[in-house]
Amino acid sequence: MLREIAEYPNSFGTVPSGSERIETPRFTLCMGRGSTWNTVQRQRFDAAEIDDVMGEVHALLHARGRGSTQWEVGSSAEPPDLVDLLLARGVVPDSDPYAVALVLRREPPPGPQDAAGRRVETFAEYAAACEVQFAAFGMAGDGLAEARSLLRDGWADPTRITHAVWMDGEVVSAGGSAPVPEGLLLYGGATAPHARGRGGYRALVRTRWEDAVELGTPALITQGGSMSRPILERAGFEPVGHVHMLLDEFGEHGSRATG
Repeated sequence: MLREIAEYPNSFGTVPSGSERIETPRFTLCMGRGSTWNTVQRQRFDAAEIDDVMGEVHALLHARGRGSTQWEVGSSAEPPDLVDLLLARGVVPDSDPYAVALVLRREPPPGPQDAAGRRVETFAEYAAACEVQFAAFGMAGDGLAEARSLLRDGWADPTRITHAVWMDGEVVSAGGSAPVPEGLLLYGGATAPHARGRGGYRALVRTRWEDAVELGTPALITQGGSMSRPILERAGFEPVGHVHMLLDEFGEHGSRATG
């Protein structure tokens, strides 16, 4: 169970306000606030159904004015050659195309003494935490503008927790999480580019762990990409599966030919 949750965290956490999750017998489609964040998860169908499934996904997104989606294909996906089937139909590897599903079930090391981590408590703190994430993930242009326009919605969302780490009075690391019975699902952990190498991310992991313990669910569940996986594994996270990240761009008004 932990492997599937770690591979597909958006399929198990409470649906945030302003977001939508569609669960079908063949896949789960998660759509975030705004228009750009979409992902297909928990795939379970026969290989012969691939074109029909892609058409169904595209139709659901077209109906909501969305013209692209990510496919997160975990080690438990069916069919087992789904990545190859998608690539053969024009879907491409995403910018960070591979992640490891990770779970932490023991106390991680503390952060440095000059790092103070806790939940954000005001909108100003939340906005500063989000700006760290935007910078760390290289957001720019229309995507950045849209994300900033949705800050108030994110702050008002009762399904999400945001933790931050301060050094010298500045937010240097931040990340979101969602409580589930198995632990805390972690999203978007990031450190400001100018503050990397100072232990902020390690302190972020520790403060999230302490929160999970206080909630009575001592486990952290997440995915580690090329940047975060090494530090997460050093903190004690154990690999339980893997996920391929693919990008499917088909336009808002017409589906790309498949087959």
